[in-house]
Amino acid sequence: MEPPHNVTSQHAGTGRRPWVVGVSGASGTPYAASVLRGLLAAGEAVDLVVSRASRLTLLDETGISFRDAHWRTDLREWLARGADGKPDTFPVTDADLADVRHWPAGDLAAGPSSGSYPAKGMLIVPASTACVAGVALGLSKDLLQRTASVTLKERRKLVVAVRETPLNGQTLKHLVALDEAGAVVLPASPAFYAGATHIQDLVDFVAGRALDAAEVPHGLYRRWEGELGGASRGGADGGGATRDEGGEASRPSRNQ
Repeated sequence: MEPPHNVTSQHAGTGRRPWVVGVSGASGTPYAASVLRGLLAAGEAVDLVVSRASRLTLLDETGISFRDAHWRTDLREWLARGADGKPDTFPVTDADLADVRHWPAGDLAAGPSSGSYPAKGMLIVPASTACVAGVALGLSKDLLQRTASVTLKERRKLVVAVRETPLNGQTLKHLVALDEAGAVVLPASPAFYAGATHIQDLVDFVAGRALDAAEVPHGLYRRWEGELGGASRGGADGGGATRDEGGEASRPSRNQ
């Protein structure tokens, strides 16, 4: 008889190693939506943690209520919405969300709360200053902060897309502490060399840089190629969204 520690779990061998996406209460829920769409388009599995404060921000910025009991329906509506607030801007199907798992923020016994849980890493988008402080100090007051602490201790990739301005000295110290602990501190600062012509382009630039930091391939923005004037010749011609005359954005779905 094999010893008990060799018993195989029913989930072992599936090979699922998700990216954990934490959404905190800072303004910037379109950034989170763009990151999630980018991960799913790249074929990545996603574990989602939406903080209590971020649900208020999401409701304020989009009118969407994110409910634990109906999270898949609410997530589909959220990801379909453009950064300008227009619904059904992006095609999102049940198949696109097949490898997404949601964990309530108050569930400190959830899978990602343990270092033995097989996650690739974590992206916090957007990250509020309260979230930054909690992670830097190791408070673990909810699942989002606990998962970030686990990510750091396991030496996995942690991307923190802080969204606040101006930044005070205490927050700057917390950000330095996160950098020294191995996190990637990524301010939500859109650039304009990619030829942005729409608010979605600015959002996608920040999301794309977050995915760059996680080494996840994407086509969310036009990359700099060392040639001046590229931004004035057609916006996101290097792989970003295509737009019709009305400014609507379209992207390939995960299954295309």
